[in-house]
Amino acid sequence: MSKFLIAPPGKPLRGKTVLITGGARRLGREMALVLADAGADVAITFLRSAEAARDTLRELSAAGARSIALRCDVGDEKSVKAAVREMAGKLGGLDILINNAAQYETQEFEKLTVKQWDSMFASNTRGPFLVSQSCLPLLRPQKGKIINLGSLGGLVPWPTHAHYCASKAAVHMLTKVMAKALAPEISVNCVAPGMIDLGEPSAASFMRKMANRTPMRRNGRAEEIAAAILFFATAPHFITGQILAVDGGLAL
Repeated sequence: MSKFLIAPPGKPLRGKTVLITGGARRLGREMALVLADAGADVAITFLRSAEAARDTLRELSAAGARSIALRCDVGDEKSVKAAVREMAGKLGGLDILINNAAQYETQEFEKLTVKQWDSMFASNTRGPFLVSQSCLPLLRPQKGKIINLGSLGGLVPWPTHAHYCASKAAVHMLTKVMAKALAPEISVNCVAPGMIDLGEPSAASFMRKMANRTPMRRNGRAEEIAAAILFFATAPHFITGQILAVDGGLAL
């Protein structure tokens, strides 16, 4: 976790329980560590990243957070319901849900298959719907919060990412619909990351190119996405239905 100061003074999430789908690695891991540092108990889900989940749990424990990792396919209703039941049984409730689990893939439009399209929507759009719906009985009594992960790709069309862009645009609309449907008990917002440099060597050339196109002249960092998540997690309940682009101005 970055040493960059993100959390507001003190432990603003002390006594709160957070569920982060896809929280074992990458952006989800950073969110988990930042929210734990803010005082939250943290549940993460993973599908195939069992080793990464164990590593993240060790880091969460070192931060003093009660934490659990749950294997879950967010696109499968039975798997989601089982994971939510287990989380509630072990951590006792839920205050904040972060729908982070998602797929990303590049494919030329004319080569895009129905299988690819359906798989993308199963994780990126059906997943947030299923997990949110399953968590409602836990979130309503707490006047809880849901934070979805959208994308710059849901705001700007990328010609080689039709299925990804469409799935994230759907998440943005789902956020707004849920904000109206679940009010006043639950607030629902969305963070839409732009180009986030996770230090992957295979993406270095692409990241340099995108940094040059970004008004801030650099790509984003994982801790900046986590900071946006923390903002919504600690923001007034009156803020709802918002899509926050964290993109250095790339969408302008």
